[in-house]
Amino acid sequence: MSHAIPKIGFGTWKLKGDDCVNAVNSALETGYRHIDTAQVYDNEADVGTAIANSAVPRADIFVTTKVFPNNFDAFLQSLETSLEKLQLDQVDMTLIHWPARKGAQPLQSYLTDLAKAQEQGMTRLIGVSNFTIDLLNEAEAILGKGALATNQIELHAYMQNRKLADFCASIGLQVTAYLPLAGARLIDDPVIKTIAARHQADPSQVALAWLLQKGYVVIPKSSHPDRIKSNFGATGLTLTATDISEINALDREDRIVDPAHAPDWD
Repeated sequence: MSHAIPKIGFGTWKLKGDDCVNAVNSALETGYRHIDTAQVYDNEADVGTAIANSAVPRADIFVTTKVFPNNFDAFLQSLETSLEKLQLDQVDMTLIHWPARKGAQPLQSYLTDLAKAQEQGMTRLIGVSNFTIDLLNEAEAILGKGALATNQIELHAYMQNRKLADFCASIGLQVTAYLPLAGARLIDDPVIKTIAARHQADPSQVALAWLLQKGYVVIPKSSHPDRIKSNFGATGLTLTATDISEINALDREDRIVDPAHAPDWD
């Protein structure tokens, strides 16, 4: 099974209404071909409107959505609702957004439903988000080796998540990095700015290029057309070994997203 995911995607967390429609349109016009949304973002309909209005053919757009734990009891029905909002017959990838709280629901139940969604043609690929090493091992035992296309996790220069990222690499599982700019904090980092000056690039491009050169998929988000275009420019930037080493040294395990329902992190 091919698990090819476009290496740079457009994230839509916190974008709603016209802001979301306009941002996704801008992203598609810029060249992004991977759009990332989720049920809990409450913007699937806005993403669907943007895709429907775009001159880019549907076949050229990779659409990801995510099922939130409060929909696990009606998993397939909730995904059907997502498809209706997105105005799509199928999404390219569906992720488990967060694992259920420990003991709330067995992993087997909602992973089985995720596999059913794929079998029924509702989604082309399946994956997970915010899964730990233990959860990934359990998932492989349930679904089989190679069933999952990605683990989407918080990963940026300040939170390099090395233990988990290295484990994913060891089993051939693609890492998708969310919050790749650490919520825009990296744009003002002195090391990142110095490297950007060397390359006559924007700091955001440096932070994203670092992730791309490590083989991760990145899903930056912005509502500003100029920033959307600038971020996409990271695909054309090649960092030196020295640049990468300097950014590697910025790791401080600074996790931004850590809700009460999060698993016990690695």
